[in-house]
Amino acid sequence: MSFMESLFGGGSRELIGLDISSSAVKLLELSKRGERYNVEAYAVEPLPGNVVNDKQVNEPRVVGEAIARAVNRAGTRTKNAAVAVAGSSVITKLIFMPASLSEHDMEEQIKAEADQYIPYPIEEVNMDFQILGPSAKDKSSVDVLLAACRKEQVEQRMAALEIAGLKPVVVDIEAYALENSCQFLRHQMPDGGKGKTIAVVDMGASMTSLMVLHDLQTAYTRDQAFGGRQLTEDIMRFYGMSVEEASKGKRLGTLPENYQSEVLSHFLADMAQQIDRSLQFFFSASSQHSAIDQVILAGGCAQIAGVDAAIQERLQIPTVVARPFAQMSVASRAKPAQLAQDEASLLIAAGLACRAFDAPG
Repeated sequence: MSFMESLFGGGSRELIGLDISSSAVKLLELSKRGERYNVEAYAVEPLPGNVVNDKQVNEPRVVGEAIARAVNRAGTRTKNAAVAVAGSSVITKLIFMPASLSEHDMEEQIKAEADQYIPYPIEEVNMDFQILGPSAKDKSSVDVLLAACRKEQVEQRMAALEIAGLKPVVVDIEAYALENSCQFLRHQMPDGGKGKTIAVVDMGASMTSLMVLHDLQTAYTRDQAFGGRQLTEDIMRFYGMSVEEASKGKRLGTLPENYQSEVLSHFLADMAQQIDRSLQFFFSASSQHSAIDQVILAGGCAQIAGVDAAIQERLQIPTVVARPFAQMSVASRAKPAQLAQDEASLLIAAGLACRAFDAPG
C-alpha cells in the first residue's frame, strides 16, 4: 500500500528507508534483482532522550544530525528518503466513492467533504487516498482508503531530512510500513503464512505495535505504551544505576550475575503479559479468530537473548525472532554480522526501503 506519496511524488529506484523512533534513527537501503532483494547499506544511530516523544519529533536539528551520521556510517550516496508518521495525529479511514469519478474529481470531492472524515481543520493536515478496488457492498462504488496527518508531523520529519542533506520523496504510515515488511518474514511462517494467523509484535523502547495477519492480510493492529525502556528503568531501580550505566550494561551484557533471575525474568513476564493482553483484545474484536498460529518478535526487545523461548513458554504459542534479511544477500559495507544482530529492529525501515520498488505515479 502506498500512502501520501502524492505529497512528494512516486517511487524511485534509489531510496533509503529511515525509521525515526524514540531511541534511534535506523537507516536501510535495499536493491532488487528479479524477485530477489539485497541489503546495500544500513546503520543505526542512537538518539538522546526526549528528542522524539510519542512519535513527535521535538528537535528536528538533533534528529537531522543523527541522520547525517547514519548516512555517513552506512556509506550510501543515495539522497532520496522515505519516512513514516504514526500516532494519534494520523487518521486512516475507509470511505466509498462513485466508481464513475476520475481520480482528479474524486480528489476534489474528498477535499470538499473532508470535514466529514477528519476532526482537524483541512488547512492543518496533509491528505492522500488510494483506490482499493470495487466495493463489495455496492457495485457502482469503489473502496477508497483515506490517510490524513497533521502537517507538523510531516514537516518535522522533512526538516530533519533536509538538515541531513536528504530529499523526502515518500511519507508513509508506520503501520503500513510494518505490514509491507512482513513479506520478508514469510520464510519463517508456517506454510508461508497462507491460511495462518500470525501475530507480529514490534516492541521498541517505549511503544509496542501488534499486527495480526490472517492469510498474509492485516486483520488487526494495536499500539500500547510498553517497551525496552521499562527494562532500563528496572535495572536502574534494582542496581541504583544511572540511565547511561543501565543502558550500557544491558547492551554490553556486563550486568551482575543475578540480572537474569532478579530483573530480566520479571521483565519477560511483563512482556508476555502485555502481548497476551493485546491478543485478548484481538480475540474480543474478531468473531472469526480464536487462536494464533505463531508469534514473530521484532523491535529492540527481540534482541534479548532467549526472548523467543521465554515468550513461547509463557504464551504456549510457537514464537520466533524476526529475521527479515535471512534470505537476502548483504553487501560487505552493510556489515553482515552486525546486521544479523540488529535485523529484528529494522522491520519498519525495511518496509520503507522497499517503497523504492513501487510503480511510479
